[in-house]
Amino acid sequence: MKMTKAYWTLQMMLLLVFLLLLSAGCENRSSKQEPSATPASDNEQSSLSGNILMLTNRIDLIENGTMQGYADQFIKKYPQARVEFEGLSNYATDILVRLSTKDAGDVLLLPVNLPAKELSYFFEPLSAEMSAHERFTTFATYGGKRYGLSTGTTTSGIVYNKKAFEQAGITEIPQTLDDFYAICAKLKQAGIIPLYMNYGAVWPLREWGNNMVNYMTGNPDYMNNMVHENSPWQLDNEWGQSVGIARALIARGYVEDELFSNSWEISKTKLAKGEAGMYLSGNWTITQILDAGAAPEDIGFFPFPYDNGASHYAPLNPDWFIGVSKFSKNKELSMAWVSFLVKETSYTSEGFLPADEHAEPSMEQYREFLSYHPQLVEATVQTDAFIDMANRSKLSFASGDYIQELIAAPDLQKAFDELNEKWLEARGGQQPSSQP
Repeated sequence: MKMTKAYWTLQMMLLLVFLLLLSAGCENRSSKQEPSATPASDNEQSSLSGNILMLTNRIDLIENGTMQGYADQFIKKYPQARVEFEGLSNYATDILVRLSTKDAGDVLLLPVNLPAKELSYFFEPLSAEMSAHERFTTFATYGGKRYGLSTGTTTSGIVYNKKAFEQAGITEIPQTLDDFYAICAKLKQAGIIPLYMNYGAVWPLREWGNNMVNYMTGNPDYMNNMVHENSPWQLDNEWGQSVGIARALIARGYVEDELFSNSWEISKTKLAKGEAGMYLSGNWTITQILDAGAAPEDIGFFPFPYDNGASHYAPLNPDWFIGVSKFSKNKELSMAWVSFLVKETSYTSEGFLPADEHAEPSMEQYREFLSYHPQLVEATVQTDAFIDMANRSKLSFASGDYIQELIAAPDLQKAFDELNEKWLEARGGQQPSSQP
């Protein structure tokens, strides 16, 4: 697989960042551990004051005033406090750089590609009270301490426009992959984009790669177990199956024409209007499509039938985790904000399933999703061994770049072979010699 010079430059930069992270971690390891900060009780509110900064990937919520609305609610509870926001457009990469320079604000989303053993170097541990009833107990945790709260729970499936289906004469939700291809053909014949893949936006392509392969077998540790394999990418396993479906959809003309344009915002409007029929995405997308103008009763959601079997798995994943920076100058106020944002505002419920395992989902679309009886597979955290392997092999599973290259590859087997070579080298293995 051909990699650009810019790609390798980025990877080298990330490697340097991780060295800086490790260096910073060593310094913190020798310092005296501070006690866990906790949100203030009502009689302590008057003592909480000052300004804090939250770093987030939700630029849309900053721009439309939603985050400020949450901050205004918070100020009513803590009148001497102020919360400011900064959005990072490429959060997964940018946040590593910010952490390495200790310029990570007070509250931030935990990097998905930060090894668990590094959490204590950059984040404050949360109290047991704050993290009670969290569903994903293996995430954001190390050494018996929890460092982040889940900001939502998601599953993945087909978000669809019911009016587009009606216009195309589709009367039944597909239960098999062959049926899925058949409704794509009907949508195309009706002049509707069957499925908006958002190929040009890149990050949505994770659905056709690591996300799907990690739940197809019902084994949430599928990706973690790759560290024990020399050649995990094969045409006849889950990688070949998932990427093969994406390639087939493109080859048959069932996706958008302008593949290389980043049309994420445009695609939401097209789906809202019924000009596009479907997404393969998380349930969090539904709220954004409604915001783009769709009526709630026109948008549905069903499990993706990735094969012709009688039943299918679907993932149950946490969204980003939020925590308090080790370098914050106002940790008590930061803890209070984290607790308030996650537990007292609509931030974790609008477009998401409840993070609290005891809470009932309110989304009508999710109730439709469950009516098809998918077998839900609760995610487990990526192990440090997997993260280390991904870093050594220079594969960013947090982005969709390499999935885009696999989908576009003229020869998928050859592209898989090149990935397997990188993986084997990262494992410390040797390719068999071609010499007699």
